[in-house]
Amino acid sequence: MSDPTFRQVRLGEALKRLRERAGLSQREAAYRLRYNYQKLSRIENGQLPEYHGMRAMLDLYGVLVSEEAPYIEMWERASEKGWWHPYGIENHGYISLEHDAVRVSAFSLGYIPGLLQTESYMRAVFQGWQVQRSRKWIENQVAVRVRRQERLASGLQYHAIIAEAAFPQADREQLLHINDAGQRANVSVQVLPNAAGLNDGFNGSFLLLDFAYPGDMTVLYVEHPAGAAHVEDVEQVKASRLVFKHLSKLALAPDESAEWIGRLAAER
Repeated sequence: MSDPTFRQVRLGEALKRLRERAGLSQREAAYRLRYNYQKLSRIENGQLPEYHGMRAMLDLYGVLVSEEAPYIEMWERASEKGWWHPYGIENHGYISLEHDAVRVSAFSLGYIPGLLQTESYMRAVFQGWQVQRSRKWIENQVAVRVRRQERLASGLQYHAIIAEAAFPQADREQLLHINDAGQRANVSVQVLPNAAGLNDGFNGSFLLLDFAYPGDMTVLYVEHPAGAAHVEDVEQVKASRLVFKHLSKLALAPDESAEWIGRLAAER
């Protein structure tokens, strides 16, 4: 059996919170649902329950019909395959997190963030990796990244802080594309200039993703040479959010950033 997806784990956690709110132990709830204890444990750890079984849990846990909608939506999301599956991407990576997020806060030290990249910049990034990829693989990744950018048009709240070090490889087209994206009401772009001096941003790029699931939560996502990690520990996420806020204060304001990027574009 494959590992549960992020959506399935979120659903299991939400059902566990409801059970605990109802004052039921796992064994008590399992008995009243006619489940064995192990089955309910697996569901609360991310195994997808059948639809009618989940409705029975909501009823047992005292969830009113008028309160069911968010949980039904969570179950539907946990049941579906994402748009990224035809591209050969599984549910366990960053894309599934980003797809469900309502807000993304990104600090980028070395690259222009993916949601703000032009197709030519994307290809240059992929071609520059140490592991050489086929043209087909690169075009597949470009198509995925372009599809991801549709979230900006659909209202994703996006705040990017980009270090000045990321801009030397950005051509005029890329720079103007950043400013065009920054004109959206739901997008905020800031430049962290070299003049800000040494700061926490030198520790590396990271993203914070906020979700609107019952029991709001935030995930910290960090990429590294061997892969990536997502962190849900409340204290670690809180510390990372404070770092992001500090970097935002050090960075140029959005309008100043747009002017800075515009001047740079005029030179290229």
